[in-house]
Amino acid sequence: MKVFILNGIAATLLFISCHSNNPNNTQQSQDRLSDTEDIYMDTVHTSQNSLDWQGSYEGTTPCADCPGIKTTVELKDDGTFTYRAEYLEREQAFTDSGTFMWHDNGSVVHLKGKDTDLKFKVGENQLIQLDIEGKQITGELAEYYVLKKK
Repeated sequence: MKVFILNGIAATLLFISCHSNNPNNTQQSQDRLSDTEDIYMDTVHTSQNSLDWQGSYEGTTPCADCPGIKTTVELKDDGTFTYRAEYLEREQAFTDSGTFMWHDNGSVVHLKGKDTDLKFKVGENQLIQLDIEGKQITGELAEYYVLKKK
């Protein structure tokens, strides 16, 4: 009988010790919740629906054998664009137009014209030209691939 009572007491103590109300456990749970909130991505607000992206953008992009290329992109509400590239210190310009589509959940525009196939990340009053793979251009010339809104 004593063994039965001792086993019951031991089981009760074991159960109580495992189910302690430790304030550290509560803090750890709150920390994990905070980490989860940091990971959350806002998929409701995108460049496409949150920014005033329609309009003309202009900048001078790098050129291998000239001082630069004056680049102008106009994005229109109806999903069309006009692209103009004027090579500085030359009498050479290229103009194209076509349609564009949105990629990457509304943050990148893809311009497709007769001869144009370019991607730009849309930011607040700027377009950032992306490379062929759709990645942001890095390096010492990266800042020159930004077109500012006129």
